[in-house]
Formats: sequence, C-alpha cells, structure tokens
Amino acid sequence: MRNHVKPLAVGALATGLALVLGACGGSASTSGQHQARANAAVDGAAARLVPAKYKSDGVLTIATDASYAPNEFFSSDGKTIVGMDVDLGKAVVAAMGLEADVVNASFDSILPGLASGKYDLGISSFTDTKEREQTVTFVTYFTAGTSFFVRASEQVHITGLHSLCGLSVAVEKGTTQAVDAADQSAKCTAAGKQPVTVEIFPDQGGANLALTSGRADVAMADSPLADYQVKQSKGTLKLVGTPYGTAPYGIAMAKDSHLARAVLAALRHVQSDGEYHKILAKWGLTGGALEHPAINAAKS
Repeated sequence: MRNHVKPLAVGALATGLALVLGACGGSASTSGQHQARANAAVDGAAARLVPAKYKSDGVLTIATDASYAPNEFFSSDGKTIVGMDVDLGKAVVAAMGLEADVVNASFDSILPGLASGKYDLGISSFTDTKEREQTVTFVTYFTAGTSFFVRASEQVHITGLHSLCGLSVAVEKGTTQAVDAADQSAKCTAAGKQPVTVEIFPDQGGANLALTSGRADVAMADSPLADYQVKQSKGTLKLVGTPYGTAPYGIAMAKDSHLARAVLAALRHVQSDGEYHKILAKWGLTGGALEHPAINAAKS
C-alpha cells in the first residue's frame, strides 16, 4: 500500500464523489478545520497526553498526498483536501483539543518531513511496516490490501504478483506496490522469465494515466483506491486477480514527538463516540474498519 486536476485520479472523477458527499470549497487550513474542531468533542484523557509544545501551538500540521481518492484528494475547487484520511485526521486532532492544518505533500517526502519537524502527523494511507517503524512511529487505524486493475478492453490475465512477468506495471513512488513490483521483477528474472517493467510515478494520478493511455499494462494500488478508480471509470477499467497483503494503515509521527499515546487515545475516543464509523461509511470504506488500533503494530 502507500504507505493519495489529474486524469482518473482526483480531477473529474473525484469531483463527482466530492459533490455527492458534500465536499465544499474553502481553505483546508481555515473554515473546514475550525468546523471539524467545533463539531467534535474533546477527549480529556487524550488532551492530557498531548506534549506541552503542541498544546502551546494549538495546531498540528497533517501532511497528505492528495492524489489518492477516496482516501485523500482535492475537492472540485482544486484547493480543499478531502477524503477519509482527512476527515479522520481532523476528528482525531480535534479530540486532542487541537486544530488540524492539512497540507499537500508528495508521498515520498512525508516521512522525511516528519523526522525533520516540518510536519507533525502524516496521514496518507501509509502501511505500517517494520522498515518504516525504524524512522517513524505509527498508530494504526484502517486495513487495506493491494489490488491490480487494467483496461477493460485488454485481455490481461493476472492472478497475483507472479503473473506480472513480462508486463509493464504503473505504481506510485515510495509505495509498497513499487517495492513489490521491483521484487517480483527480480524473481521473474531468476526464474528465466521476462522481467517486470516497473513504471514509477510521483503520484498515483500519473500511474493511473499511464494505465489509461496504454503506457502500462496494469496498475497497482491500495484496494480502496483501485476499487474507486474502477467504479469511476464508467466501464473502461476492471479489477483483476485477488487482493493481497492486507495490512494496517498507520498515522505517522516522528519517533521523538511523544504524540503516539495522545493520538491513540484520541482515535479510540473517535471510535467509541461513533464518528469513526460515520467517516468510513461516508466514503464507502467500512470494510477496512480496524477494531483495535495500536502503536507500531506491523507484522512485517
């Protein structure tokens, strides 16, 4: 998984969803955040766990790559960042008694930005992995796998990663899909088969465009995003194979931020008051609900 106006990613296709769901214009760091805080109850236990420096600032900066609908993407105004991760991030921060400043950033720059102090939280469909836990701390909140999708007009037979030998695959830079595709290419070569041509793009929009334009044979993405793209394609794309690698998403933060306990308490509060499931239902993602969030829960 990842672990976000572009063709098939967050432009016209995302616009329809944004309109249906009531995503409105306005600055992501002004009216939307103030409203999110006003509508959410502060959890005293979570607020008490917030380190003093964040309490004094009153604001947590959330970085997300807004090219990954329906998890994070730009609304029809081209400015406001919306999506499941954005709503959940705002709710969690509000439960801590703080305000959220949501900013767009390239996916592969977010974790380094947390380590350098540029951002406070990274909420951008990050898969919690052991490798990533070496540099950041995660609080898990959702589960997703990886899906394959292709042009509906093409007869591409894919049942899993082993089927990618000899094909061109579009993926986003810095994702687990990019790693998986590269690893599979090495396995194909070792088995005497044609390698995988891995086409890596700065954001998911570029990967989607490569598929629809015929530059790539198949695209890989987190299952929620792949499902959304196919539904919005009006029959031009289709899912193939079986999703694999189900694992938790995590809210990321610098290891020395001491925010994890506060974030975990706030997330549990958002779950207990029903807001968590309302957010997932709003975006059609209830299938990924995680019952027991935890700190650094990666299995691999």
